Amino acid sequence: MDKASVIGTVIGLVCLGLVAQLASHGNWALFYSEKGLIMVGGGTISVLFMAMPMAKLKCIPGYIRKFYFYKGKSPSEVVKLMSDLGEKARRDGMLSLESEVEKMDDMFLVSGLKMAIDGVDPDSIEATLRAEILAMRERHGAGKKFFDLVKVYGPGWGLAATLVGQIGMFANLGGDIATMGHMLAVAVVATMYATVLANAVAGPMGDKLSLRSAEEILSKEMILQGLLSIQAGDNPRVTMDRMMAFIPHGGRDEFKEAA
Repeated sequence: MDKASVIGTVIGLVCLGLVAQLASHGNWALFYSEKGLIMVGGGTISVLFMAMPMAKLKCIPGYIRKFYFYKGKSPSEVVKLMSDLGEKARRDGMLSLESEVEKMDDMFLVSGLKMAIDGVDPDSIEATLRAEILAMRERHGAGKKFFDLVKVYGPGWGLAATLVGQIGMFANLGGDIATMGHMLAVAVVATMYATVLANAVAGPMGDKLSLRSAEEILSKEMILQGLLSIQAGDNPRVTMDRMMAFIPHGGRDEFKEAA
């Protein structure tokens, strides 16, 4: 579980609930508007159906799980893993890595190791694994796109609801003050829904997924370079140095110690 995502969600909910409680003195019904929910919620959903294919929409639960549960390897874990594999391959030969393949749950690494063990040409291994990285980047981009759509168009539907509420208010000028107040409340509450949805939910979640995608791509690139180095029979230190090229200079000492 991504502790930072959970902590951020809890803090946001607590702050929102506390301010709402103080502002309403416990009358939470003030913040409910079925017209606002229909406009903002339904409108945002309509945009998602218009902008994304059905196959991508079916992946929405996976995008949310990715936000709260991240199973990717850290750079230090990749360095240590590939260094250990390099040492074993150099000591016992490439075939000795077959026993390690069965213990792994990273299909990218498993695929690359199997090809290396089978003696596949390094260029073919690199081409295949880079194709996998490209496909992964496309999948991750769809997740980021989903949250970007909510962030961009949710406020648009909130504005539409606000305008509807203002039209109703202006149409009742000089009439029943209760009706005017109700329409003004619709306008303001709908804006609140859209603002919270875009800036407190969709925006942060999309940015976190984008960051996780970059981290996973970096991890896969490190694994790729490590595999090519292992297959070439390089010294484990050389294998590690090839992966360290992806790490900023300021953090390399820490990773070398971890390895």
